[in-house]
Amino acid sequence: MAASIFVKMIEQNVSLKPYNTFGLNAQAKLMARVGSVPELQVVLADGNLKREERFILGGGSNILLTRDVDGLVIKNEIDGIEVIGESPEHYFVRSGAGVVWHELVMHCIANGYAGIENLSLIPGNVGAAPMQNIGAYGVELKDVFHSLEAVEMASGNVETFSSADCQFGYRESVFKRKLKGQFIISSVTLKLSKTPNVNTSYGAIEQELEAMGISSPTIKEVSQAVINIRQSKLPDPKVLGNSGSFFKNPVVPNSKFEELKAKYPNIPGYPAGAETKLAAGWLIEQCGWKGKVVGNTGSHSKQALVLVNYGNATGVEIFELSEQIIRSVYDTFGVHLEREVNVY
Repeated sequence: MAASIFVKMIEQNVSLKPYNTFGLNAQAKLMARVGSVPELQVVLADGNLKREERFILGGGSNILLTRDVDGLVIKNEIDGIEVIGESPEHYFVRSGAGVVWHELVMHCIANGYAGIENLSLIPGNVGAAPMQNIGAYGVELKDVFHSLEAVEMASGNVETFSSADCQFGYRESVFKRKLKGQFIISSVTLKLSKTPNVNTSYGAIEQELEAMGISSPTIKEVSQAVINIRQSKLPDPKVLGNSGSFFKNPVVPNSKFEELKAKYPNIPGYPAGAETKLAAGWLIEQCGWKGKVVGNTGSHSKQALVLVNYGNATGVEIFELSEQIIRSVYDTFGVHLEREVNVY
């Protein structure tokens, strides 16, 4: 596609309210929707757009917009799911970065590709999954990750990244640190199992399966249990603006955890090697934030970890609430919370 033809597809003065799950009414000076790597390369190479700030947008589920985007929003809509290979034990499933994550999970379950059923109903698109190393109910993306392809913004070249290249950590990757703003993920390939090995030991999955009357669950039934749990305590972004978990669960030295447990016997903690992972939601709730409404925003009544937009909140208002919560938790527990969402 010639650049001159593609430029006709550039939209001006676009409201980003429909494109972020907080429902924040920020404006984009320009927006380009790209449905393939060649289209993306044309946009990146366009001389008329070179001077514009570039802002990459996928599903908009992990972004807090505190201002307008005075530049070019590149909306990643690269589609497609396919099996590109298999071994005796695994399928290698490649998905376009613009595919909705939950749709990929449902596709894999329907076809018997096991390994991501615990990650059901996580909001956002596939491209954001490795950036965040998304995780839930005892499973992280890195557990099933094989490789990804990404387009370098400066050159337009396509590069392949292995799991080691991505430097996955807890809700972290190289794309949030060293390579932040340098690449646009175009596809992700997962290594999924032919023989299911369901993981039901984390959170309330076993209890939910028991309530469903299931003792030997399939991957579809594990997925449904996860969906039931998430829907019972997390607000639907289509009804109440939110980005899911706003904060990471903090990790502290074991000595700090023992100190906290002596003072707060009921504090939950999960072993993480020489450290302990705390439950951010519990910390926030103990500080009195759960269900508290502050102006047009607040902490959700069923899950303190989720900050919500009650209809007319601005990104700045939500950010300021998060600042208050961070200070409150630190003053009470001496633990610093980090935001999981990306603040713009």
